[in-house]
Amino acid sequence: MRHLPKIDTARLRLRPWRDDDRPAFAELNADPRVMEHLPAVLSRRESDAFVDRIEAHFELHGFGLWAVELREAACFAGFVGLSIPRFQAHFTPCVEVGWRLAHQHWGQGFATEAATAALSFGFERLDLDEIVSFTVPGNLRSRGVMERIGMTHEPDDDFDHPIFDASHRLCRHVLYRTLHP
Repeated sequence: MRHLPKIDTARLRLRPWRDDDRPAFAELNADPRVMEHLPAVLSRRESDAFVDRIEAHFELHGFGLWAVELREAACFAGFVGLSIPRFQAHFTPCVEVGWRLAHQHWGQGFATEAATAALSFGFERLDLDEIVSFTVPGNLRSRGVMERIGMTHEPDDDFDHPIFDASHRLCRHVLYRTLHP
């Protein structure tokens, strides 16, 4: 197994996943508030399979969606990190910055803090030229994070996500981009 990177910020630790993260992650993925802008809440089995895919991405690429913990409390909060989308669109191949935090950790700047660190890792350690992020138009919380971390949105970049039917409520997506500083 390759050495997986860790990142410390003022309040957070972005680290490899541990088996004891799985129950809290399953709880987060079963919360309708957290999953509002995603296809559906996840069962424990689906949540564990997602962690398995995250760990496989780290093994293959050396980066991925880190488990996020609050440093003072050593409390699992969710994930933030970089991933390579598994679908084709006009902007792929690419690297995406993304996040999913438990509801009790919203509104405290944690997603912004961790995503900023993930962007720095992508630009400084991976020497990426560009990082993207995307969501449905109504996900104002995530769009706010995208804007706070310096990403820009051009409406001409918006796209229909290929995993959804054209009539699906989650089909249309907005795309944000940021370039290597």
